[in-house]
Amino acid sequence: MIDYFINAFATLFVTIDPVGLAPMFLAVTAGMSRADRRRVAIRATLTAAAILLVFYVSGQTVLNVLGISVSAFRVAGGILLFLIAIEMIFGKRQERKSETVEKAVDPETHRRTVNELAIFPLAIPLISGPAAISAIILLSSQAPDTLTYAGLGGVIAIILLSCLGAFLLADKIERLLGDTAQLVITRLLGVLLAALSVQFVADGVLTFVRA
Repeated sequence: MIDYFINAFATLFVTIDPVGLAPMFLAVTAGMSRADRRRVAIRATLTAAAILLVFYVSGQTVLNVLGISVSAFRVAGGILLFLIAIEMIFGKRQERKSETVEKAVDPETHRRTVNELAIFPLAIPLISGPAAISAIILLSSQAPDTLTYAGLGGVIAIILLSCLGAFLLADKIERLLGDTAQLVITRLLGVLLAALSVQFVADGVLTFVRA
């Protein structure tokens, strides 16, 4: 059970990347007051929590309705996470996230409202993106019992609270880490996610072979 929780925490932390979201939050909320930034941070986190909760609770049901086996989803989810890991290792993911932010906030046009910013691009797709949703469905399908499944909910809550904390402390995190440290951390997390994704694929293929 401990190994499962460590694996779940590492997978979700690397996939959602709360620390890496801090500079994105600063870019999106540029020019806002401290109170407005706090409102955006809270609403974005709550919105993302609602989205992830849906897939945490009904992810297995969705697979059953679509006729997709858990093994197939493990392989597909592992491949998706591996692609995310490659982007992180080679610095492409940060560029893609920056492009998403630039599309959402154009300084030459009108400034988006607090609700709009909280939903897009913060809640979707920066926090609860396809990779995070895939990881949650994948991890929930691997839970061996009800207690472990409930514990996964706690892990998800911790990750979301980390996102909220990163948003509220975004300016301090950016000053503390600096560009070089952020690049190093992102690449190290990418290598870790790559290893975890390969394990997901291996588990799925092994289940196919045994069947």
